[in-house]
Amino acid sequence: MSAAKDFEFPNDVIFPLGDLYSDEPPLESELHLRQIILLLQSLELWWRNSNDFYAAGNLTIYYSQRQKRSEEFRGPDFFVVLGCQRKVRKSWVVWEEDGKYPNIIVELLSNSTAATDKGLKKQIFQDIFRTPEYFWFDPNNLEFAGFILIGGTYEPIEPNPQGWLWSQQLNLYLGVYEHKLRYFTAEGNLVPTPEEVAEQERQRAERLAAKLRELNIDPDMI
Repeated sequence: MSAAKDFEFPNDVIFPLGDLYSDEPPLESELHLRQIILLLQSLELWWRNSNDFYAAGNLTIYYSQRQKRSEEFRGPDFFVVLGCQRKVRKSWVVWEEDGKYPNIIVELLSNSTAATDKGLKKQIFQDIFRTPEYFWFDPNNLEFAGFILIGGTYEPIEPNPQGWLWSQQLNLYLGVYEHKLRYFTAEGNLVPTPEEVAEQERQRAERLAAKLRELNIDPDMI
């Protein structure tokens, strides 16, 4: 018999209650998780010198008019709030954040959530949150759409020739690139991830070292 089967927890072991940060269900897949991380890390890197925004993924937003966390809450896959303090939060509690709701929300579609994301959630984000921009993206079939709030109603955002959608809130495009949802600048440049920046710096260092060697200079001696 294996050691794992022989092992039993001692009777005096007490398992503590978890600190529930989000009332949302688990993420659908690894693709969804990686997409959230990509959106979060690349935006935080792009805005690394800014301290007046909050971005999060799969985090609960509490918005009860009676200020009760047990009543009304939603957990967008990814959202950004502008004009607030940049700090770590366990959740976004509207009545503790000067009544602020997200400026932009991105939902990642799946077979089990698409109907809700396109129906009920879209209605809530439009009528209650009044979120200026709402996007959805399916990491599996790459379905992508975006909406901007005009006169209290979500209207489709028209794509540019590359199929990207402009976000006035972020001052960036969102578009599909290599099967992932990415940010692009107004000039059309891809907003990099931390890993891509590190790779670019490594390649730059290698080119510099090669040029120094051509000049008979040992780069390790500089």
